[in-house]
Amino acid sequence: MIILKTPAEIEVIRQSALILGKTHGEVAKWIEPGVKTSQLNKIAEEYIRDNQAIPSFKGYEISSTHVPFPGALCISVNEQVVHGFPSSYELKEGDIISVDCGVYKDGFHSDSAYTYPVGEVSQEVMQLLKVTKESLYKGIEQVKFGARIGDISYAIQKHAESFGFSVVRELVGHGLGRSLHEKPEVPNFGKRGKGTMLKNGTVIAIEPMINMGKKEVVQERDGWTIRTADRKPSAHFEHTVAVNGNQADILTTFQYIEEVLEKKYGKANIY
Repeated sequence: MIILKTPAEIEVIRQSALILGKTHGEVAKWIEPGVKTSQLNKIAEEYIRDNQAIPSFKGYEISSTHVPFPGALCISVNEQVVHGFPSSYELKEGDIISVDCGVYKDGFHSDSAYTYPVGEVSQEVMQLLKVTKESLYKGIEQVKFGARIGDISYAIQKHAESFGFSVVRELVGHGLGRSLHEKPEVPNFGKRGKGTMLKNGTVIAIEPMINMGKKEVVQERDGWTIRTADRKPSAHFEHTVAVNGNQADILTTFQYIEEVLEKKYGKANIY
């Protein structure tokens, strides 16, 4: 069952999402060679708790494993697609790092992700980041009352594959609200006009996971981390959005991330 949110509940999610956006901005400041991913996780958790909120991911369990997720952030480097653990790994020049975070505040969750270059990366990898982010917004453009989930899925798939990249099939976006994962599922591949019809008050996390190589993925022995089968890089971007008439209401924000990136790389180089 899809749980529609009232305008007041959507505003609560927006406030959760504001803390989330600022958390991402704090983490973005520290992404550079030599930094341990565990340090990024510490920064995020402290910021979230200092703002009287709770990290959505820490302690979360999924049915396929009884291992609670150990961090406030899912940190996935290079060929890791999603659900990577914060660890003692030190970022290296040329890496890419996906940072996925959720915030629980006043009874509601928000969820977003962003993939960063670490120092200088190849043009091909930067193209992957750029196209994956564009795919997210192509999907968001389809969000309106009366549209179908398949409209979002098709737009994402078409854009990513037009550049020769592949779309992960096993992992999808999702509804969210009082629970971190609710109905409906939001695949990043599909057909226009198919799937659940969107209604005002539907809140979903749209999250393209796009691979440079083949679409196949495998799960690591930790029961959480998903990586590409061919070990080629993967990128991940995510926004939480609400259906509001003829357009999407984007509840999460990349503003604070992009302010940091502009200072690092210059406005012209933000992908």
